[in-house]
Amino acid sequence: MQAGIDVLVEKPLASSLAEADELIASVKKTGRIAQVGHLERFNPAVRATIPLVTRPMFFEIHRLSVFTPRSLDIDVVLDLMIHDLDAVLSFVNSPIREIRAAGLPILSTKVDIANARIEFESGCIANFTASRVSTERVRKLRFFQPRQYISIDYGRQDVLVFTVGSDEGVPSANPEIKISKPEIIPEEPLHAEIRAFLHSVRTRQKPVVPLEDGRRALAVALEVLEQIESHHGRLNLAG
Repeated sequence: MQAGIDVLVEKPLASSLAEADELIASVKKTGRIAQVGHLERFNPAVRATIPLVTRPMFFEIHRLSVFTPRSLDIDVVLDLMIHDLDAVLSFVNSPIREIRAAGLPILSTKVDIANARIEFESGCIANFTASRVSTERVRKLRFFQPRQYISIDYGRQDVLVFTVGSDEGVPSANPEIKISKPEIIPEEPLHAEIRAFLHSVRTRQKPVVPLEDGRRALAVALEVLEQIESHHGRLNLAG
């Protein structure tokens, strides 16, 4: 950026909040375009869901992967869960009230499976599970809001919306459940991410995922890891 170059930074934005703040300060000083590679923000299913969000009250998120030798120098929270932390933070317009988390190393020296429970000031609750020691690959985000249940399948780029009751919202002893699927134009998220970055570079418009968003997700991920360390202490686990 100091050399006058716009940058696309892979997630997580940095290894510490101090480093993230240094990058943000550099953007402000140099006027460069800087975007964070939180890939799921560019998933067509996520993009189709954003206009549907009203008042989310409960999230259940699962991101499970089979074990591979890649990324074993980083915890599963910063490797996988951070995708979903960023997505939920973009859906919920509320400060965080409390974070609880637990996780364990299974096949590496880092945390391979983790669960986090986040409560927002709005009362919304989000449960995250991330694992890289699963026998199957699952990438799903589901949430409830008044009169609606919305299910996102990241991998299939699919969204299902279940709406309860009439349009007038009048309670009924036998409420009608309407199922709908928003129109989605399939696109490889990585392609969409790069295309969005190039658009920002050409137009000098604010990126879809600015560094501030990357810092926000990093801050929550680091707090999750702190809670996991605290949990390890209660389990008398070393490291």
